[in-house]
Amino acid sequence: MNSLCKVNIFKLSKVDMKEIFGYYVDKPLNNDQLTLKFSPSSISIKDRWRNNGLSADFMADYLTTFFPKDDSDVGAQKQAEIKSTASYIANELLENSMKYCDYSVRLPITIQLQLDADQIRFFVTNSINKDSIEGFKAFIEELVVADPDSLYFNQLEKNAENPDNTASGLGLLSMINDYSAMLGWKFEIIQEKPEILAVTTMVQVSI
Repeated sequence: MNSLCKVNIFKLSKVDMKEIFGYYVDKPLNNDQLTLKFSPSSISIKDRWRNNGLSADFMADYLTTFFPKDDSDVGAQKQAEIKSTASYIANELLENSMKYCDYSVRLPITIQLQLDADQIRFFVTNSINKDSIEGFKAFIEELVVADPDSLYFNQLEKNAENPDNTASGLGLLSMINDYSAMLGWKFEIIQEKPEILAVTTMVQVSI
């Protein structure tokens, strides 16, 4: 069983106009990193969905160059595990960002991979519609205090009862349960007139 530790919930401030949920780390950008940006309106969401896997695999391949294979089976297995973990997380984050992006504003979807010693971090930023933000925050608040194993199985039961449920959060729960990931979120107002809201999801895993 894994749980989110160092849980923080900071409410919106008129000074910085942002909220932090969960375990969120802002690190100086002086370490190895890879950033990809996507324009939500450049191609259809259906076509973009097909490209998520390719983008995730590209980021995973980039990461494995820092962990070259050696002559041992252990080295090859570790590289394969790192690649699989990075590809899964990147793909899930991209799918979520495409699903919940506010397509009425032209804010690029950004995914960044950072390598920091024995940890990797993904940061995905996308715009979010004001109508869906409270429901998302409610799920996050439940996630950061609940037992992730119990929450995961509860969501599986809900999905079985309602197969059309697209907001289950199973991908995020899988990251916690299967990869011992630490998750955090930053909500912020990046433009006041007209108002544009953005959310950055951070996932950190040890390697």
